[in-house]
Amino acid sequence: MATVFVVGAGPAGLFAAQKLALAGHEVMIFNRDVKPGGLAEYGIYPVKDKMKVGLRKQFAKVLGLPNVHYFGHVPVGTNSPVSIDTLGELKPAAMVFAVGAQGTKKLGLPGEDALGVYSAKDFVYYYNQLPPFASQDFSTGKRVAIVGMGNVMVDIARWLLLDDPTHNVEEIIVVARRGPLEAKFDDKEFEHIHMYLDRQAFRDELLRVQERMTAVGQDVSKIPQETFLCLAKHPEQRSVGPRLTFRFMNSPVAITAGADGRIARLTVAENILVNRDDSIAAKVTEKTTDLEVDTMIFAIGDMHDPSVGLPFGKEGYVTNPEPVDPKAGYEVFDPAFRKVSEGIFVVGWARKPSEGLVGIARHDGEVGAAHVAQYLRGMQPPRSASADDIARALAAKGIRFVSKSDLSLLARAEEREAQSRGVTYYKFSDDGVMLTKIEREKSASRKEATEKAPNSPVARYQEMAADKERAGKASEWSEGLIGDVSSQK
Repeated sequence: MATVFVVGAGPAGLFAAQKLALAGHEVMIFNRDVKPGGLAEYGIYPVKDKMKVGLRKQFAKVLGLPNVHYFGHVPVGTNSPVSIDTLGELKPAAMVFAVGAQGTKKLGLPGEDALGVYSAKDFVYYYNQLPPFASQDFSTGKRVAIVGMGNVMVDIARWLLLDDPTHNVEEIIVVARRGPLEAKFDDKEFEHIHMYLDRQAFRDELLRVQERMTAVGQDVSKIPQETFLCLAKHPEQRSVGPRLTFRFMNSPVAITAGADGRIARLTVAENILVNRDDSIAAKVTEKTTDLEVDTMIFAIGDMHDPSVGLPFGKEGYVTNPEPVDPKAGYEVFDPAFRKVSEGIFVVGWARKPSEGLVGIARHDGEVGAAHVAQYLRGMQPPRSASADDIARALAAKGIRFVSKSDLSLLARAEEREAQSRGVTYYKFSDDGVMLTKIEREKSASRKEATEKAPNSPVARYQEMAADKERAGKASEWSEGLIGDVSSQK
């Protein structure tokens, strides 16, 4: 059977690896992060423990397969010691890239480099404790603008309103390009924060945009039934704590920093709604408004990271444009040479950024893996590097990679840390700390093994002490017995 390299260990990569391994292939997983899981580990809301625990068990099952090998803490890209060409030198039969959409879309606004302006993806990584984001400055102030109106916005608002230990925020302003009927969040997610919605401010906002909604045939009375269901479910709800407000039909156009270099004002343009191709689109006008804010988080979608080194185009990584072949959408295509990059595939968000959640990513990984297996069928596989060969090659480059056995040691260290802190679960948020904890667990395991070895000095000493203790007890017993006999005479 063949050897396949999988780059990335999120749901798409891990389940692609599982399918290929169960087909009998040797699978080598290279992961940027120390721990596997990707967005399933570092993107799901922190308190959704049941979901995370279930996914961790599934991932452990994948990594438990004997023909799946793991190399964590090994980023692959043009700016890393390991590039795509480096991997190619190890002669895999195929490579599957499941690296997600790790690029950051820029707003393209004047002043966007001001302090306090963050992409939603980076901010989510920060509060989910992904290194190195966990140790970077993502400080928030009292008035936070969140640009976007989907589930990511809801998660960030939930963190700021409920779970952020600093509890700095006094008002969150959700800035949306379109109107309230175009909201994309799930009602079950919004239920976590609906009580913070300033109902009077929301009614005033609907009055402000009602005329523009009517102009495209929208009925403002449908909002409680179609998007903001909390208005119908909790009609008497009074807002509590920090305010959650909305600015519909606004597009950011400029950011102004204060004397301290931090965002102080967000300028937004008023939009009108237009019917376009059976959908509602926003059209920017010249009328602007200034919003006084000290933090801005933009949730405007994800993009691929060009530094990975895959052929890159306007839509991200380029795939085979062949419209008939079902595997074409998974094959990497080099537009410079107008041909398929032989044996290189993409799956999950590396194929379609922001396409679905864990279930969709898993399905896409498995479908992609099936196409890879078909590609390998009948092939005379090259003599690929073994797991030991790869370990030596990485060590020669000075890379401290993390293996499957290392992950078990890290899990043990995290369990101990959780117990010492009196919490259910704990995870370290610094790569250096994780590597150190692994080494300490290795040392402790070696010491324990040495002490238990039958011929070790420690083991012999312990056995001698035990023999002495047993001999002493026997002597006490015999003396007591003699005494009893003597007294009976």
